[in-house]
Amino acid sequence: MLTRRHIRVKVLQSVYALRQSNNPDLEKQEKFLFYSIDQMLDLYALSLQLLIEMRNADRKFLVTSQQKHLATSEEKNFSTTFLDNKVLDLIEQHEDLANYIENKKLNYWKLDGEYVTILLKELRAQDFYKEYIQKTNTSFKEDQDFLVGLFKKVVAPNDKYYEYLEDKRLTWIDDFPIVNTAMSKMLAKITEKNVRTLLLPELYKNEDDKEYAKQLFRKVILNDTALGAEIEGKTPNWDQERIAEMDMIILKMGISEFLHFPSIPVRATINEYLEIAKEYSTPKSSIFINGILDKLVKEFETSKKLNKIGRGLR
Repeated sequence: MLTRRHIRVKVLQSVYALRQSNNPDLEKQEKFLFYSIDQMLDLYALSLQLLIEMRNADRKFLVTSQQKHLATSEEKNFSTTFLDNKVLDLIEQHEDLANYIENKKLNYWKLDGEYVTILLKELRAQDFYKEYIQKTNTSFKEDQDFLVGLFKKVVAPNDKYYEYLEDKRLTWIDDFPIVNTAMSKMLAKITEKNVRTLLLPELYKNEDDKEYAKQLFRKVILNDTALGAEIEGKTPNWDQERIAEMDMIILKMGISEFLHFPSIPVRATINEYLEIAKEYSTPKSSIFINGILDKLVKEFETSKKLNKIGRGLR
């Protein structure tokens, strides 16, 4: 689920936090780096739990409606199509997910049920929901398509849900887009056969990605002076004190990848950090960073400091 770009962003944030700290502690900040990465899976599990709780809230609405003395026609003939959704059954019955939520104490919706109600109310106003509940004996594919629509059209774009997550854990805001993408892809692919392996994904693609996060963080912090020296003189109109703190960290991360990560292509490094600069620094930062990194690559090639392995790594 985790991409290299997201790892870079997490490292960037951790390096920045360490540099802003009055009492910088490398080991403590490194632990927080991996804690903030691990929280991404918490958000993913919480999003799955939210879908289950929306159905539970709908079930409670059905029970309440049937107990009314003056129930409306709609309440008397309440559709159970959503309640019988087969994909939600698979999610709710997944033991690993249930254990994960219990162990991590992620049962937030028991205390913050008003957000479930808000989303359920918005769902009921959607045309695709009204069309769906008119169906009977839906197929697995119909249930699946409905659930994908529920997540993409109701949950993911909801401002109040976004604000709730921001208040709950600040680091989740950066995780939100990638978790939403992972959720949408999973819901579109899930079947009875693959649910055990697909529903709760591995956070890292492999151990190399986890090691990459640790080494990138350490290389930038422990080689700070040497990395700063590489930048010295490459910015004739700017001394280092005038370069934005975020830009300086991005430059040092890029240089670290040039010098210490031989399997990562130069162009991949530059492109990734230009995109990160556009999102996390000033409007003109990407142009500035691109110029410095391009100049350094040429110098490293001339001085034989750029030792990339494999084809297409220039």
